[in-house]
Amino acid sequence: MEGNRTTLLQGTLDLLILKAIGDGELHGLGISRRIEQITRGTFQVKPGSLFPALHRMEEAGWLSSFWGESENNRRARFYRLTKAGQSQLGVEAEQWTTIARAMAHALKAT
Repeated sequence: MEGNRTTLLQGTLDLLILKAIGDGELHGLGISRRIEQITRGTFQVKPGSLFPALHRMEEAGWLSSFWGESENNRRARFYRLTKAGQSQLGVEAEQWTTIARAMAHALKAT
């Protein structure tokens, strides 16, 4: 599966985090696992990238967080989308859909 992994493009991480959390609430490791799952193993987000992004997104008002217990009975910080985060998910999804379509057209061009 390692051969299928690729580097995240600039701006992709926010969208993947917002999408991974969705309507639920997840702790950092859960978010990382969910991103790997929804990208079918293409992206694996390391803590050094994930936690600064979560902090920045919380500062932007897209996420809220609280302390709770993980499935291993360990203390963990859980994240959920705010209304602003839900709106941002829509904005970013639309932008990436436009980019993906444009790239698909460019790759098919002769």
